[in-house]
Amino acid sequence: MAEEERRVPAAVVFDALGLDYEKAFASSEAHRASLRWLLERLAPGSRVLDVGCGTGRPTAETLADAGHRVLGVDVSPVMVELAARQVPGAEFRRADIRELPLEEGSFDAACAYFSLLQMDRAEQEAVVGRLARAVRPGGFVVLATVPFDIENAEGLFMGQPVRVTSFGTDAFRSLAGRAGLTVLAEERTEFAPAHPDAAPEPHVFLYCRRPAE
Repeated sequence: MAEEERRVPAAVVFDALGLDYEKAFASSEAHRASLRWLLERLAPGSRVLDVGCGTGRPTAETLADAGHRVLGVDVSPVMVELAARQVPGAEFRRADIRELPLEEGSFDAACAYFSLLQMDRAEQEAVVGRLARAVRPGGFVVLATVPFDIENAEGLFMGQPVRVTSFGTDAFRSLAGRAGLTVLAEERTEFAPAHPDAAPEPHVFLYCRRPAE
């Protein structure tokens, strides 16, 4: 079996994209607005998990610059290397969130920006449940996805072949609820990535909280 065939498919895609991904999505105001929402609610020095951290920008960089302790995880070794170089104030680890040990209540917040899309629906549900348990009672989880009702759909993303699964907005909100999260707010927007092979796409952001005990 070829090395590429043994690797997590998302790692192959994002190894190839590298900094092009960061550049394509750098102007997302909705993403930055969600980070401001989170920063307004975090106590100083909070511990935050960034799932699918990519190049570390803008999520890990914004949180680390504000004095928070950030752990970024990604399956792509290229992305983890870029993140560690660009955001020295955060910790980064090459890991698959589906397998990474997460201690109950060990984070004050967790973020997953578009990092669920290359998992199947059962895996997405399991991961959101893991994130809900990984944050302390009263902690926050911010989720973002492209709200298409599709399963195992083949396509191209910025010129790279991908296989994507997603939920519509209502189903995504229900998923968060089944994980034990309270959805405090929701933002829907459309974003056009700055890349010649990318088309405008809808985005939905869910601002969630694990109920306090």
